[in-house]
Amino acid sequence: MKNAIERAEAWLKAPYDAATQAETQKLITEGGDALMDAFYQDLDFGTGGLRGIMGVGTNRVNKYTLGAATQGLANYLNAQFPNEQIKVAIAYDSRHNSKSFSRQVAEVLSANGIKVFLYEDLRPTPALSFAIRHLNCQSGIVLTASHNPPAYNGYKVYWSDGGQLVPPHDKGVISEVRAVKADEVRYVFKEDLIESIGDAVDQAYLAEVKKLSLTTEGKKDLAVVFTSIHGTSITLVPPAMKNAGFEKLSIVEEQAKPDGDFPTVVSPNPEESEALSMALAQAERENADMVIGTDPDADRVGIAVRNLDGELELLNGNQAASVLIDYLLSQWQKAGKFTGKEYVAKTIVTTDLIAKIAEGYNVACPECLTGFKWIADIIRKHEGEYTFIGGGEESYGYMIGEFVRDKDAVASAMMLAEAAAYAKSQGSSFYESLVQVYVKFGFYLETLVSLKREGIKGQAEIAQMMEDFRYKTPESIAGERIVKVLDYQSSESKEVESGAITAIDLPKSNVVQFVTDKGTKITARPSGTEPKIKFYVSVNDKLASAEAFKEKKAELEARLASITQELGL
Repeated sequence: MKNAIERAEAWLKAPYDAATQAETQKLITEGGDALMDAFYQDLDFGTGGLRGIMGVGTNRVNKYTLGAATQGLANYLNAQFPNEQIKVAIAYDSRHNSKSFSRQVAEVLSANGIKVFLYEDLRPTPALSFAIRHLNCQSGIVLTASHNPPAYNGYKVYWSDGGQLVPPHDKGVISEVRAVKADEVRYVFKEDLIESIGDAVDQAYLAEVKKLSLTTEGKKDLAVVFTSIHGTSITLVPPAMKNAGFEKLSIVEEQAKPDGDFPTVVSPNPEESEALSMALAQAERENADMVIGTDPDADRVGIAVRNLDGELELLNGNQAASVLIDYLLSQWQKAGKFTGKEYVAKTIVTTDLIAKIAEGYNVACPECLTGFKWIADIIRKHEGEYTFIGGGEESYGYMIGEFVRDKDAVASAMMLAEAAAYAKSQGSSFYESLVQVYVKFGFYLETLVSLKREGIKGQAEIAQMMEDFRYKTPESIAGERIVKVLDYQSSESKEVESGAITAIDLPKSNVVQFVTDKGTKITARPSGTEPKIKFYVSVNDKLASAEAFKEKKAELEARLASITQELGL
């Protein structure tokens, strides 16, 4: 508490403004957990940037923590690109204060002699990634907290390739940010260095999205209900769908207006069924084929499609990604586009079914750490030599093509709908396509359990859970013998029976995986963006035929339940 009070007292004088000083004094007077949470540490500038609750304090998102982050980024950019006119693109989402924060960030950059391209209004995160490359910028920033609750905001930093920061730039920027003192941040708005961008960049982006299309079949007949869940996708998903030829697009009007309170949902996260409940109800009324919903910054997309019984069923990120990848590869194969230098990509917590699909088409499938910045890094390293077709992550993120270097709900919404439209034109459906993928490549079923642990106590609990998972490995789980342990922190993969150890050729990360004798994979990792620890469980088996689907699904669901129960999840 003493350290928190000392930190807070530093905010009772310049350069902090009068309103900030008054709010800080109030926290000091009241004391308790509110003061501790606001000042016990600096808001961590991680490898992707900042994310936290808005408010006064060193551990909060506000003008001053964002100002220090931006000053540190400016210092790093000026050191990396001496004697150049550095350019940075900035976008923001529908959250409270995002627009004003974006203006303040632009102010600090311009004060440091950096040219700023500032979006005139809110835009999806993938549009920012595209703008960086389109406008030849050295960096980019988006003000967003993705699908976090309304009290949160954040700040994601991108490099010149349009991807989020990876080594060595991530550590370089972090080092500069941590070295910045409050009175060193420059707040001088240089109007001549700030240029507003909007429609022209949008049209260039939409043109690239349209080029992704692989067929026109079935698009006029597919009925889609779309919800932006009060976020940014309302600006670009409808025009992207229209450009692609979809004529039966119905928008959930009650959720179409951007609103940082996200008033019609408990959480604006398309991974959660409640967030799509209004869209599902509308789809039932309209007898639609498909529901599509995106998170506030439009990098994640959730879908529901008609299952084998004709009922709308929400699919998870692994299922949607599997059908999407199979659709992309089958269409490339059909068009004779393969040259032997194409690849798809997945992360270590994404279903292994994607790798099986890629193998079936004789296409490479490199694996990387969690986060699309690592897929972007693969693209950057192989650009011009190999062609990236698409990739996915279990957390409802997908990327198609190379013009955006982050998960893209705009392009993904269009291509997921295209896969559904094509299937319908062939007398099938998106769901039936999923079942056929299972028959052809193996039936993989996954579940994710997220445990929220907030505050200083929560951090300690998460650390302890990871410690136990790492060093107290059981011999078996739910009757399945553990045969391999992969520790991405030590970069070691250990065969349990022989004790043989092989190196994991990926950057170090706080992730532990168990693999069982039945091919089950269990993964534990702390979230990089939320106060959560996540446990991923994947089981699989062969599926003899589509007729055996329901029975096999029940078997795999029972295995998942047994494993999560034994793990205490």
